[in-house]
Amino acid sequence: MYYIYILYAALADKYYVGYSEDYVRRLQEHNFSEKNTYTKKFRPWVIKAAFECGSDAGEAMNMEKFIKQQKSRKFIERLCEPEFCPNGRLAPLPACGYAGLESRTCACASS
Repeated sequence: MYYIYILYAALADKYYVGYSEDYVRRLQEHNFSEKNTYTKKFRPWVIKAAFECGSDAGEAMNMEKFIKQQKSRKFIERLCEPEFCPNGRLAPLPACGYAGLESRTCACASS
């Protein structure tokens, strides 16, 4: 199962969007890896949202790319809202449980 995850660095007031089969492990890597990466300079990161994308890595990559192409902080912040309900291009993104935050149930999923 692949996931789209959104990280937030409060000290830098920055968001980061990625995809992975294990977003909790990726959070640890973003926070503790010695590699020289974009996320290293803005530590610490916390998970703000995570979404199941299914078992296809290509689809997860496409979703990540779509989110990044929006180039919109407001869009990313909307994705992080507990009441966010994916629709349109994002409809395949059911919210899932993630570290430090409660699992979300999409109210419009039953409509």
